[in-house]
Amino acid sequence: MPRHILLILLLATGLASLTACDSGTALSVYLEANQARLSQPAGVDAQPVTFLVPQGAPAKAIAQDLYAAGLVSDALLFEAYVRTGGLANRLEAGEYTLNAAMTIPEIAAALQNSVAPSVTVAVRPGWRLEQTADHLNQLNVADGDEYRRAALAVDLSGLAAEDRQRYTFLQFLPAGQSLEGYLYPDSYQLPREGASAADLLQRQLDEFEQRVMPIYWEAIAQGTTDLELHDVLTVASIVEREAVLDEERSLIAGVYLNRLARGMRLEADPTVQYAMGFQLDSGQWWKTPVFLEEYSQVISPYNTYLNAGLPPGPIAAPRLASIQAVLNPAQHDDLYFVAEPGGTGRHVFARTFEEHLENVRRYRGQ
Repeated sequence: MPRHILLILLLATGLASLTACDSGTALSVYLEANQARLSQPAGVDAQPVTFLVPQGAPAKAIAQDLYAAGLVSDALLFEAYVRTGGLANRLEAGEYTLNAAMTIPEIAAALQNSVAPSVTVAVRPGWRLEQTADHLNQLNVADGDEYRRAALAVDLSGLAAEDRQRYTFLQFLPAGQSLEGYLYPDSYQLPREGASAADLLQRQLDEFEQRVMPIYWEAIAQGTTDLELHDVLTVASIVEREAVLDEERSLIAGVYLNRLARGMRLEADPTVQYAMGFQLDSGQWWKTPVFLEEYSQVISPYNTYLNAGLPPGPIAAPRLASIQAVLNPAQHDDLYFVAEPGGTGRHVFARTFEEHLENVRRYRGQ
């Protein structure tokens, strides 16, 4: 059949009336006639779209699904491109992240490299490692109990030896300490099937090495801090639990570092909450509120109302902003702060205990 007759039939019937023998030629003709449109995406929206290719799906069905999802503007052109180019059998079943701003060749290339379906695990700043373990169990992604055990015991046996050797921060981790504070809080993609506790641990430790260690080494080189990394993380974890507003992180860090420099107890409420552990009555890890009489009743090296200096280690996972606040604290003489009422997240700072008492009376009515 002449090519121009095939093209007319193709446009009129969309291949429906063509024989199997003719269809390959017809697709080739259609591709040739629409070659310029291959570089024209379906849209300009680069918003990620999750696209699933079922097992055994033919190129035609995949093309129609792409069109239905708004990822291509012409299903027939996509089919023509992959079948004429010998790519139809290379399209793999799986879950993909695509967008409407991708061209047909870009989408076809992406569909040849499937990835296992994944799930997002969001580890929030200020969580203690047990909260992450609970979160894993709730998502039913990996064994949260194994995550907790490995993080508490610093058991990195689930990681390849070459990976463990890359972690320069391990030289600063005191013997007997857990990985609390070193498990960077962020959103991580884990396989929906077959993920292990070690998978998340490795991603968090990789992120810590890549994001935290460069700014720590820079601070050491510039002389902006003389604190060991473990101490930086310990203070940063307290700042993380105290600060609500980013602009106050360096101010709060300055208060705690001023108290340490003067030999004063930190008297940080989050350290008492950490020492109190899981609260059965409320089902939470952080008791709120902590009452004045409890400060003296919680016997723990983490209780900074009873013990001078820093607690043994971090009490939570600090974000980069809290770590940077400790490495570059605000320069002031304040030693106290109290939260403003009304949930603003702001604090009022004071240099003397008398000023602090007045702020407490003013803002808490005590």
